[in-house]
Amino acid sequence: MKNIVLLITDTFRYDNLGERARRVVRTPELDRFAATRATEIRGFAMGSFPTIPHRTDLATGRLGWPHYGWQPIDESSPNHLARMLGEAGYVTQLICDCPHLFPARFDRAFDAAFQHRGQEFDRPLLHLNDPIERVQPAKKTRSEPTFRGERLPNIHRWTNRYYRLESETFAMRTAATAQRWLEENYKVGPFFLWADFFDPHEPWDPPEYLVRRHDPDYDGPPMLHPNYGAASEYTPEELRNLWAHYAAESELVDRALGRVLQKMDDLQLWDDTIVVVLSDHGMSLGEHDRCGKSNLSKRDKRFWPAYPEISHSLFLIAGGEVPCGQSLDLIAQPMDIAPTLCELANVKVRPPVPFQGKSFAVAVIDGLSGHRDCAVTGEYYRSNRSTVPGRGTTPFLVTGKWGYAPVGANGKPELYALNKDPLAEENVAGKHPRMIEQMQRFFIEYLKEHEAPDCVITRWSQVASK
Repeated sequence: MKNIVLLITDTFRYDNLGERARRVVRTPELDRFAATRATEIRGFAMGSFPTIPHRTDLATGRLGWPHYGWQPIDESSPNHLARMLGEAGYVTQLICDCPHLFPARFDRAFDAAFQHRGQEFDRPLLHLNDPIERVQPAKKTRSEPTFRGERLPNIHRWTNRYYRLESETFAMRTAATAQRWLEENYKVGPFFLWADFFDPHEPWDPPEYLVRRHDPDYDGPPMLHPNYGAASEYTPEELRNLWAHYAAESELVDRALGRVLQKMDDLQLWDDTIVVVLSDHGMSLGEHDRCGKSNLSKRDKRFWPAYPEISHSLFLIAGGEVPCGQSLDLIAQPMDIAPTLCELANVKVRPPVPFQGKSFAVAVIDGLSGHRDCAVTGEYYRSNRSTVPGRGTTPFLVTGKWGYAPVGANGKPELYALNKDPLAEENVAGKHPRMIEQMQRFFIEYLKEHEAPDCVITRWSQVASK
């Protein structure tokens, strides 16, 4: 059996890498990893949206969003990859700075679990004698949550004592812990290490000298956090500064991941270890006149389909017999990861509930492109009503060529030729009515394949036909 190392980064856009980005994000470590060590799955798409539903799909090997939403993993399924690997003889470790994994009880299936505290809403230790500096104006960020009258980006900086150094950032601290764990445990094999980097999830507070590389002339208040609403609420200068903070934090994550990958080299683990680097989802930074990944603005009345800047996910896999420098256009989703890792690591597990995901291990080894015909990214709605909640995140379906939103921004179906329009900017639904019908059939068949409840199938059948 081979070791398994899973490196997750939150909110890291697929198009950050290489030459695919319209705006330069410096990712030399992942670019090098993709070119010289890994196989990239270019058609990887998020399944259940957002953070915890995504990781639940991954850990359980099942598609969650038609059935349940954000909740503890043991309420969603008896499956947990760490527990199954542990039962097969693995030593298992969770290392994270994602603030949501422990509350969602992901840690309980591991032999050991460690969290760097203080990300996003997490306030582990108050220091109220120190003032909370108002860095970003209230009208330029999301309205909730608040603490003592201040909004999230200002509270986050205060909680973390206004760090200024690269070494103090969460990405570098989590990487250092993962490096230490590998040094202290690499002989024990087989092992399963899940290292979960919450960055570049907002607030974006890298050292400002890194931001200045992207936006040297900006002289306004720093844009550390999106408004989760219309991008047009920012001036062009503010929007660029928002992106500059995101880009700088993404570069820090690239650097941090590179240090973990370097430790794999130092310890000569590649032959005996399967390594995956993936993101859960991306972030709108002006695309579709949006900033954020979901609509939390009372002023924005649109639906927010999970367009490609959100749903198209980074996925790199390496080690063992995985070919180096290979790029495959196959379509896959998080529920496929567990069976794929088990096959590549040559370990047999016993999921309490059968996996819905399908292994693409053979495709990776043999350089094949066939796996799934389509993938859907969606969010769970608790209501059994046939209507879709206003301002909700709505599904997005992709095939090798097309992207389809059954409920687009204005409530009508949208269609995009993703082979020519990878960010889904030109809606061509009016030119291809038959393709709309075909994509809708694919969507409903996908829901049925994954045992969606009748009320879910009815909802998405009715809203798309209006």
